[in-house]
Amino acid sequence: MHGNDRRMVTEGMAYWNTKKLDEMTPAEWESLCDGCGRCCLHKLEDIDTGLVFYTRVACQLLDGKSCHCTDYEHRRERVRDCLVIDAADMQQFKWLPRSCAYRILAEGRPLEWWHPLLSGNPDTVREAGISVTGRTINEQSVPSEDFEDYIISWIDF
Repeated sequence: MHGNDRRMVTEGMAYWNTKKLDEMTPAEWESLCDGCGRCCLHKLEDIDTGLVFYTRVACQLLDGKSCHCTDYEHRRERVRDCLVIDAADMQQFKWLPRSCAYRILAEGRPLEWWHPLLSGNPDTVREAGISVTGRTINEQSVPSEDFEDYIISWIDF
């Protein structure tokens, strides 16, 4: 069996292809996160149209180099509007980029090649240009009324 064939077999039997999101264990659920940091960016919604715009302004807890939350366990206490992804509330998935594994699986699409669960390498998220590493500005550096000056177009929503 060739390497690619083995990956296809493994992927076919993988929990993300056999379980619904609300059937996953906490560990399986957490492993779906690719660590891109996109969900930690501030988003703006046009009240008239309902369109959502991503900004490059990141949550104060996002480490812009590693794309990891600096206080993941206590993020809800420290950031009251932190978006906690939960299978019980799939309505919130509308705020997630199309590249997010939670949204991808909820929409019945397959994971992308760069997702660490397929590639076996967390660096493929950066290599594919999905990660926000080095592309953000901390929210503490920008007044909230200026967030719209930081709207970006490099996230496919």
